[in-house]
Amino acid sequence: MTAQEANASFTLTARQELRLECPNGKPVTIRLEEGTAEVFGTELGRGRSVCVTGQKVAVFTWDGCRVSVQGEPSVRYVADDTPMTSYLNVHQTLNQRREEAAKAAPGSAACRGPAVVVVGPTDSGKSTLCRLLGNWAVRSGWQPTFVDLDVGQGTITVPGCLSAVPLEVPVDIEEGFIADLPIVFYFGHSSPMENPTLFKALADKLSALLQRRAVTDPRVAASGLIINTFGWVDGLGYELQKHVIQTFQCDVVLVMEQDRLYAQLQQDLKASCPRTTILKLAKSGGAVKREGDERRSAREQRVREYFYGTPRTPLQPATQTIRAADLAVYRIGSGPRAPNTALPLGAVSLADPLRLQNLPPSLEQLQCLLAVSHASTPDQILNANVAGFVLVKDVDTARGLVTVTAPAAGPLPGRYLLVGSLRSSID
Repeated sequence: MTAQEANASFTLTARQELRLECPNGKPVTIRLEEGTAEVFGTELGRGRSVCVTGQKVAVFTWDGCRVSVQGEPSVRYVADDTPMTSYLNVHQTLNQRREEAAKAAPGSAACRGPAVVVVGPTDSGKSTLCRLLGNWAVRSGWQPTFVDLDVGQGTITVPGCLSAVPLEVPVDIEEGFIADLPIVFYFGHSSPMENPTLFKALADKLSALLQRRAVTDPRVAASGLIINTFGWVDGLGYELQKHVIQTFQCDVVLVMEQDRLYAQLQQDLKASCPRTTILKLAKSGGAVKREGDERRSAREQRVREYFYGTPRTPLQPATQTIRAADLAVYRIGSGPRAPNTALPLGAVSLADPLRLQNLPPSLEQLQCLLAVSHASTPDQILNANVAGFVLVKDVDTARGLVTVTAPAAGPLPGRYLLVGSLRSSID
C-alpha cells in the first residue's frame, strides 16, 4: 500500500456512513476534519485522532463531514443505505417513556423507565444497537443501565459473564465500556447451552439486584435498562430468551433481522406480557457474519484486554504464587450426564446443574479463567457476584502451590474461586 493509500480522506454527505474493518496488528486511526460525526452514538471530537485498531467501526454523519483515515484497514467503504433513522426513532420513543417515568410518583410502577431487550441471531447487530441506544440516552441526559447477557463475547468484562453497568458517559471509542464497579455474575461458559438452569438462576439474581438498585434512585429507575442477549434463538435458546424478557420485566423487545423470531414472540408474549411492545428492525449492512475462529479470537482478545489493558491505558498484570490451602476452587454443575442423543436438540443433561463441587488443585486447571467470588462462605457462592478474575499459570500439586496472574498486584479479594470451561492461552 502506498503512503497516499495509507492516509486517505473521505467526504461524507448527510446520513452516509464510512465502514472500516481494522484487524489487530495494523494500527489504524480516524480523525474528524470537518463537520460532525459519531461512532455507534459516541461523538467524534474534531481534530482528535482516535485509534480503532482491532475494531469494526462505522463513522456516521447526520449532516455531512470529512474524515481522514491513517493506516491499513482490511475493508473500507462508504454506505448510503443505513437503518440509523429507524434506530433514532426508537431512541426518541424510549426517551418519551423515560420523561413520563421521571414525572411519576417515586416508588410507583409508573416511575420505571423502559426495559429494552435486543434479540436476534448471531451477528445481527444486537451489540451495536445496544451501544447506540445507550450512548444516545446518555447524551440526552439519562443514565440507563446496560445489561450484557451475551456470555459468548463479553462487552463489559471477560466472556462467560452476566453483567451490568450504569452508563454515565458515552462509551469510549478506543476503550469500550469503562466500568469501575460493574455487577458481574460468572457463568463460566461461552454459551448458555452449557448449563441453562444456571444461566436462568444468574439472570434472576441480576434482575432482582437491579430492581433493588432502581428503588433507591428515581433517576436510575426512570432511565431504564438496555439489555443485550446471545444469538441462540432456536429451541431451548428461544425459551431462555423468553425467560430473560420475563425476569427483567422487559416492556420493549427489539427483534433484529428475523421475521420468524418476531412472529414467535408476538404470539407467545401476547398472553404472558400483553403490555410489551415488540418491534422488528433491520440490521446494518455493516454487521457481517463471523466464523467460529474469529469469535474465539475475539474472546481471547477480551481476556487479554482485561489483564493487559489497551494501548492507551495499559495494565501491568502481576503473577503471584499462593498456597493451595488458602484457596478453594468450585465448579457449579456436576454429576453424570445422560447421552445427548437421548435429549431434545440443543439440550444438555446435568444431574444437578446448580450443585457446587469443590475441586482440588490439578494440572487440568492450567490456563483456566477463574472468577474471584465476593462470597465469605461456600454456601454464599451461588448468590454472590464476583470481584474479578485470575488466570492459572501453574499448579504444583506436590508442593501445594498455585500460580495465578491478576490484572494488578496485591492479595486476592477473596479465597473462593469459580471455574467453568473458559481457558485462555495468553502469556
